[in-house]
Amino acid sequence: MPTSRVAQPYLALKFVRRHPIVVATALSLFLAGCGKSGGAPGGAAPPPAQVGVVTVTQGDVGLVTELPGRLEASRVAQVRARAAGILQKRLFREGSDVTAGQPLFRIDSAPYAAAAASAKAGQARAEANLAQASALAERYKPLVEANAISKQEYANAVAAQKQAEADVAVGKANVQTASINLGYAAVTAPISGRIGRALVTEGALVGQGDATQLAVIQQINPMYVNFTQSASEVMKLALRWRVVSSNAPMAAVRPACALCLKMAQNTPAPGACCFPT
Repeated sequence: MPTSRVAQPYLALKFVRRHPIVVATALSLFLAGCGKSGGAPGGAAPPPAQVGVVTVTQGDVGLVTELPGRLEASRVAQVRARAAGILQKRLFREGSDVTAGQPLFRIDSAPYAAAAASAKAGQARAEANLAQASALAERYKPLVEANAISKQEYANAVAAQKQAEADVAVGKANVQTASINLGYAAVTAPISGRIGRALVTEGALVGQGDATQLAVIQQINPMYVNFTQSASEVMKLALRWRVVSSNAPMAAVRPACALCLKMAQNTPAPGACCFPT
């Protein structure tokens, strides 16, 4: 075995000297045979490697910061009973959207209707007294000029006329007050939005000594998103903003915002930064 190992290079060299072309062909076949033994089965060439290509272009990169936030309604109104009485009926569906002025509750209005009728009657009586006092003052005017009556009597007639006019004004104010109280018996929505559950039920006495809260309306379009950021991050953002905006103050610009709800597949809703601090 040692002898054959030493003789093989010598024989190969001699063979190369005499037949170089044949030896080169044999070496090529030998190398090809070695490649087949360790290559892919069946002699197939390996697939070409996949190479990704990225094209570099010049463009603007926005200063983007993702922060967790908490939703808050833009307007919140408490629906309260401004008239005292028995709640007779609820006129809305809990959890639905309501519009401003929509009737929500109905309170017993019989006492307020009676008060409104009484106020109208008082106004009518005051107007009748005014007509009588005005007629008397008109009759006394030529008589006092002719010295047929005393000036005191004429002055009393004029004073009675003015008092009757004041009574008419009071009667009109009473009618207006009674009409307002009668309107409070029909509880309406102060704003448009989504109303929650009713806080009282039919048959409950409301508005007795205090304005009883009946429901809550929240306006959710538009709505606020409250979020906080550390002081260091705010300073970094301010410095970067001054660099990209030619040293413009950050307070003079409203950064654009977008709202993304967790576990939602819809497109982020655009917004604006309203109260940066």
